[in-house]
Amino acid sequence: MRKNIITLVAVLGLSATLFAQQKKGDVEFGFNIGYNSSSASDEYDSTDTGSGLNVGGQIDYYFSPSWSIKGKLIYDQKGWDNDYIEDIGGNVYPTDINLNYLTIPVMANWHFGNKKNWYLNFGPYLGFLLDAKDTRFDSDISDAFNSNDFGLAVGIGVKIPVSNKLKIFLEYDGQGGFTDIFKDNQYSAVTNTRSSFNVGLNFLMK
Repeated sequence: MRKNIITLVAVLGLSATLFAQQKKGDVEFGFNIGYNSSSASDEYDSTDTGSGLNVGGQIDYYFSPSWSIKGKLIYDQKGWDNDYIEDIGGNVYPTDINLNYLTIPVMANWHFGNKKNWYLNFGPYLGFLLDAKDTRFDSDISDAFNSNDFGLAVGIGVKIPVSNKLKIFLEYDGQGGFTDIFKDNQYSAVTNTRSSFNVGLNFLMK
């Protein structure tokens, strides 16, 4: 009986070791959809919050069971509500501002928990402005905005295994901009802020 127990412990230990070794060098690919909450702020004030969606793909390369580097490619809807726009006659109208970006975060990803299904990631992002519009007249206001947005992305999530190669994940992630989103801003810099709740699928590429 004692011999059987020792054998079982050895097998379990070997399995755990093999699992740990298996994760090193692994690559996971995933995609997600999420609900965005966004605003903009300067040194003194912030806008009302707007809402939108994000759709993205991601790739995760493991250096160890606990650490990987994650890259994302995201179609990101940002902006804010309850602003105003002025027409050529000087009339002022209430409107919302919609900013659509292609966002690329590159983040260190820390996997934790007994089965390493929880993760926390952080790193820089670069956003490329696709278009900017007001909702009152649906006019293109892209010329007023810088074409790039740079900042810090952070996120936390959990993966729920479905099979050896497929996991569902739920995550919360946020972005905070460092650079002014306006081209000709004579006042304090205005930066983007965005948070989102995402759901997606992860595939082990092996």
